[in-house]
Amino acid sequence: MRVADLDERALGERLRTEGLALDFGAARARLFTDVPGLCASLRRVYAHFPVEPAGGLFTVTARVRRARGVRRFVRPQVEFEIDGRVPFEPFPAANHLPLLEWGLNWYLAERCNTHLLLHAGVVERGGAGVILPAMPGSGKSTLTAALGANGFRLLSDEFGAVRLDDGRCVPMLRPISLKNESIGIISRLRPDAALGPTFTGTRRGDVAHLGPDAASVEKRHVPVTIRLVVFPRFEAGAATALEPMPRARAFAKLSVNSFNYEILGPAGFETVGRVIVGADCYRLTYGDLSEALSAIGELLDACPADLPPPC
Repeated sequence: MRVADLDERALGERLRTEGLALDFGAARARLFTDVPGLCASLRRVYAHFPVEPAGGLFTVTARVRRARGVRRFVRPQVEFEIDGRVPFEPFPAANHLPLLEWGLNWYLAERCNTHLLLHAGVVERGGAGVILPAMPGSGKSTLTAALGANGFRLLSDEFGAVRLDDGRCVPMLRPISLKNESIGIISRLRPDAALGPTFTGTRRGDVAHLGPDAASVEKRHVPVTIRLVVFPRFEAGAATALEPMPRARAFAKLSVNSFNYEILGPAGFETVGRVIVGADCYRLTYGDLSEALSAIGELLDACPADLPPPC
C-alpha cells in the first residue's frame, strides 16, 4: 500500500497514533503530526512511497506538533520534535511541511555517519550515476529536478550517500525543495509532477516540494556507480560553459561539500578518493537550463559503458 492509497482521514489517523513509517533508502523515518494541513501535503509529496510497518528500527522519529500555550490560538506556531526534544524555534503554523523537511535534513546530516554524506544532487541514467555537489544558491535543486523530469532516476537532491566499503552511491530519496522562480520552471517543465503546495514568506522565500516519481521510489535500494561529478553554478544570462576539472581539485571541492568528511576521518578520505577515481569531473556554468541538461546528457553519452566500479 502506498501513501497515496490512504485517504486523508486514514492517513491523519495513522500520523496521530502509530506514525507514518517511510523508507528513504539509506534511512528510515517514522513521522507523527496533529497539525491540520500537513497530512494533505505529506500525502502529495510522498505519494509513491510504500507505507512501511510501524515496528522495527528507525533512523529518525520526528513529530510536528502545534505549539503549546497561547501560540495554539494567537498567531499559531508549530514545533519540530525529534527523539523527544525540540531543537529549533517554532515556525508559523502555515509552514508546517518546510519545518518538517528542513528538520529531517538537519538530523540526517548530523547523525547518518554510516555513509559519506555529500551535499549534492544525485541522478542516474542507464546505470551511470551523476553527482552534482554544490553550495546553496547554485541552482543544484532546479537542475536535479529538471534532470528527473527528463528521463533520469532521482536518488537524492540533498544527500549523496556514498557507501564506505565500495564508493557506490545509495539513494536518500526525499522530496526536492524548490525555491522562488524554480517552482514555476519545474511545474512548466513537468505539469504532471507531484508538486506540493507553495509556502510563501519562509526564511528561504517561497518554497514548494517536488515528490519523487514512482520509478525512483521503486529503486530506492538500488545503488549506482558515479561516472560523472559535475559542479554546477547557475548565473543569469551566462553562456553554458563546461570545463574539465583536475581530479585533485575535484577531490578538494567534494570533501568540502561533505557533511561528515572530517568525522569519518581516513574512511572519508578513502571514500572521496573512490568516487573521484571512478568518475570524470567537470565544472558547469549555465544560464539556460535546457543547455545544461543537454551538456550533462552528452557527457553521459560519451562515458564508457564497461568501466568497472571503483575499488
